[in-house]
Amino acid sequence: MRHPIQFAHTSDGVLIAFRQTGEGPPVLGTPAWVSHLELDLQLRRLFPSFYDELSTHRTVIEFDGRGTGLSDRDVPDVSAPARARDIEAVVDHLGLESVTLFIWSLNSPAGIIYAATHPERVSRLICYAAFARYTAPGREPLGRAFVDLIRAEWGLGSRTIVDFIAPGAAKETTESLFRIDVREHLPRLTMPALVVHRRDDPAVPFDCGRELAALLPHAQFVPLTGDQHLPWQGDTAALLATILTFLGEEAGRSQATAAPRATAEPAAALQIIFFSDMSGSTALTSRLGDAAAQEVLRVHDAIVRDALRHHGGAEIKHTGDGIMAAFPSASGAMECAIAVQRALAAHNERHRDEAIRVRIGLNAGEPLAEGEDLFGSAVQAAARITERARPGQILVADVVRQLAAGKGFAFSNRGRVALKGFPHRFRLHEVRWAE
Repeated sequence: MRHPIQFAHTSDGVLIAFRQTGEGPPVLGTPAWVSHLELDLQLRRLFPSFYDELSTHRTVIEFDGRGTGLSDRDVPDVSAPARARDIEAVVDHLGLESVTLFIWSLNSPAGIIYAATHPERVSRLICYAAFARYTAPGREPLGRAFVDLIRAEWGLGSRTIVDFIAPGAAKETTESLFRIDVREHLPRLTMPALVVHRRDDPAVPFDCGRELAALLPHAQFVPLTGDQHLPWQGDTAALLATILTFLGEEAGRSQATAAPRATAEPAAALQIIFFSDMSGSTALTSRLGDAAAQEVLRVHDAIVRDALRHHGGAEIKHTGDGIMAAFPSASGAMECAIAVQRALAAHNERHRDEAIRVRIGLNAGEPLAEGEDLFGSAVQAAARITERARPGQILVADVVRQLAAGKGFAFSNRGRVALKGFPHRFRLHEVRWAE
């Protein structure tokens, strides 16, 4: 069965080719480094077990990164932050509120950057043969060896074919990808994470995976035996079993005999979706260091959670720089948001050198519930509204203002604004919490 190739546009104008297979909750996998969606189909006939088995449990989304395969080739910026925009383009094009992100090999730093800058979109993180910093000595010679390894393991053997997949790829690898260090982003990756690494991986040393697992806040580390780098070679059964266990599935089931998957169902009733987002966290980490910045984040978390307890809110998840919560009433959500901003203002008066400035956004709707998480357009709109807020501001959708009418709250109309991914404009209101 052929699966159609689609295209998404990045924010810097690069066309990204991607493909979906299977069904169920989405898993988006980064390419290792070079890839070609059409050639990969031919390789899959030789090594079918990994992706075929994974797609019987989940919708698997693969893409060709910029400069490779069917995506735009002549691209000046192939840095890890630019490659993170490739992930963003595919997720936005598909309108995914939440996705399991599978990162591996040389594109793992790009995946880390995406997860750190869009934590509300990444429900789980799977890291295979991944690294935040390439720790092996002699990185440039290893980079050249990695290129040779890819040629050999893919069975391509020919420089002509590798250059067809990714012109100039060897140069980019040896000059940039092996020198990157994205460890500063790891404290913000608070979603559940799995780090899997084969002990004798010839391309990405085992210590890279060990360091990554040690620095991720909520990571499980699973070492595997083996000396193959590519996930579809070697003991793929052990790798798949580890991944599927992490995802809450039983490995080895066929599609015909698999138990019904958990499906997203409407939440019990109308809910108010709350997001907080701490402004300037990256700059704060650069200025104070990881440990001190994490202490500041804990202050934010304690203030928000205390307000949730007092005003009837339920924490859904931590997003890295903030908290997502849900309320049964608009007035409770509004009172919570105001309490958070007032508590932060009092904290900032006492700690001017460690001021915490937070954006808060509220929206109302009937989200979908799956497990302990909430999904759907109501959640996505709440996140987009939060992005529009200034530090120290509370922005709410008009529906929230209407639900809280007559309860003594003061609003300023901020007009109708476009939110990314939505065809219609939203009327937003600022809550005048300082009055």
